[in-house]
Amino acid sequence: MNNLHLDNLKNAKKIVIKIGSSLLIDTADGQLRQAWLDALGQDVTALIAQGKQVIIVSSGAIALGRAKAGFVKGKLKLEQSQAAAAIGQIALAKAYENAFIQHNIQVAQVLLSLEDSENRKRYINATNTLNTLTSLGFVPIINENDTIATTEIRFGDNDRLAARVASMVSADMLILLSDVDGLYNANPQTDKDAEHIPVIKNITTEIQKVAGSRGSDYGTGGMVTKILAAQIATESGCNMLIADGRANNPINAILNGSKSSIFLAQNTPTAARKKWLNATLEPKGTLTIDKGAENALLNGKSLLSAGVTKVTGNFDNGDTLDIQNLSGMVIAHGLTNYDSKDAKQIIGKKSHEIADILGYAGRTNIVHRNNLVLTKSK
Repeated sequence: MNNLHLDNLKNAKKIVIKIGSSLLIDTADGQLRQAWLDALGQDVTALIAQGKQVIIVSSGAIALGRAKAGFVKGKLKLEQSQAAAAIGQIALAKAYENAFIQHNIQVAQVLLSLEDSENRKRYINATNTLNTLTSLGFVPIINENDTIATTEIRFGDNDRLAARVASMVSADMLILLSDVDGLYNANPQTDKDAEHIPVIKNITTEIQKVAGSRGSDYGTGGMVTKILAAQIATESGCNMLIADGRANNPINAILNGSKSSIFLAQNTPTAARKKWLNATLEPKGTLTIDKGAENALLNGKSLLSAGVTKVTGNFDNGDTLDIQNLSGMVIAHGLTNYDSKDAKQIIGKKSHEIADILGYAGRTNIVHRNNLVLTKSK
């Protein structure tokens, strides 16, 4: 393996791992491969022991559920897929819990829909939840919310879902574990002369052309969806690995030099996120802050309600705001955790007072540092 693969993986602080259905489910009988999942638990435990935060995006609920429901092989109707997902999700969550509890690691189930990544309010809530879970040492297990997804509103495959999650949490490594060991210049199943491509620096038209479109029996994605995921991930500052996950302990295998393909990030996660905040979203209002809050922001802290002196404009939770100092200079842009009505009630107040004022336990900050970009330096 190219040292670039190992260096990027070893240096990664936040890792998203996508598990394909064909790895989790025995295609012969539709049953879970618990031994493989237990081995993955060992791998993830080792990563966490190194101080890394790990999020898993897992397929498999529909495949598990269809076996329990007695659905025959072949393409399912939408309502059958939704029913299978509802049945299988419980079994899948339990399997992950069993795989990790033996290592004293807790897991948390998170179901996401496409709207959760498109709607800024839901985006912020989902991001805050995932960051809180990982900071507490939990491993979030994410799947598409197939029980309510429709053909019009859905990710359609967990490769792209994983890339969206990696972007949400500013991950620096996305690993797609599948039944292929990377990208080739031709289909290796039909062309014996196909050459493996270990490093992809840019996703060119030629790279897009060599991607196949046929997935595995249980999966919905092929190499096409992996290329689309790579575009999402690398543009958000996240490196992406495609690796063969069929053998036990697949992450350990990567670290020991097994074949894989890496798509290199175009930027750092922080720089990509700040560029998006600074240039893409139109401010809907303004927060004026005192000198103490200004110093806190310039030193990488979140914006607390106690440091806000004035709220201007009508805005919703998730909107972008200008943040200005007492001299009227805009020093930052950020995504707000509160709408303008609630923000006006809590300015100048301590974080522990927010629940009594608003009647619900809100966020401890008005703008989290991860959702804030400075326009002024120290």
